[in-house]
Amino acid sequence: MKEQKVSPNAEARNLKDLESQSGNIYLSSVIIAKRANQIAQQMKEELSTKLSEFASDHDNLEEVHENREQIEISAMYEKMPKPTLVATQEFVNGKVYFRLPDETEG
Repeated sequence: MKEQKVSPNAEARNLKDLESQSGNIYLSSVIIAKRANQIAQQMKEELSTKLSEFASDHDNLEEVHENREQIEISAMYEKMPKPTLVATQEFVNGKVYFRLPDETEG
């Protein structure tokens, strides 16, 4: 996942700013939530790929030990901004593409 310049801390947002992007605060919320789910899925896949390198073929309690690199990778992902914060920032900056279904279809 590309590096984002997003604060890992939540901040108060003006609802009018979120509403102005789509014309409806509820629609904006849905768009942000769907984008956050996409980001979370990407992060999960990346983390699983990186951690799969450390997986062993056999599980034996005697052979299980902490791997420093594995811990560092996990810690790095824990420090990253949450997907909802990233999605909100992308939405506010106009970097999220969305379209409404045609109402005449059905």
